[in-house]
Amino acid sequence: MESSVMPNPLWMLVPWLVFALAAGVKFWRLTSLFRKRVLGIPSRTERMRQMLERIWEKDQQAV
Repeated sequence: MESSVMPNPLWMLVPWLVFALAAGVKFWRLTSLFRKRVLGIPSRTERMRQMLERIWEKDQQAV
């Protein structure tokens, strides 16, 4: 008769570790906008707008 006991019970922790890692990544992504706003880091759209404004100012000075 075979035993149905796992060779190492620590293998039961693997799915929990995967779940914890996925939850951590999801939380990090969800809070990234909040952290950027609190820290004052401009968004990608804001950086693009600033870059276009600098280009426009350079063109205006060249004319």
